Amino acid sequence: MYEALLLAAVLFIAAWLFLILASRLDAGLLRPLFQLHLIGVAAVYLIYCWTHGGQTLPMKTWRIRLVNSGGGGVSLRAGFYRYVFALIGVSLLGFGLIWALFDRDRQFLHDRLAGTRLVMDERAVPTN
Repeated sequence: MYEALLLAAVLFIAAWLFLILASRLDAGLLRPLFQLHLIGVAAVYLIYCWTHGGQTLPMKTWRIRLVNSGGGGVSLRAGFYRYVFALIGVSLLGFGLIWALFDRDRQFLHDRLAGTRLVMDERAVPTN
């Protein structure tokens, strides 16, 4: 939920800037360009976070990290594939998310296809 709220804030600011700068565009072009802009902004934000430390701010809060199948950092290619597959999976009535209920490792479909997985971030867990 926190991921969605933070992403919504990022998209709100991006939408506001787009609408100010694109106010003179043809109305027929405005909607598809606006949608592409928001998809692109979300992609840049998420892929950057995943490939630079494996965590968005909410993932840090929940102590979750994205890693590749070998446990290392996520490449730009894997981050891009994960984003595209997640976008498709969510667009198909959330099928990519529901997949985790039936997956033997409880992975989302986009993680399975992109060669990534979510793990608990041991680096952030306090030791006693």
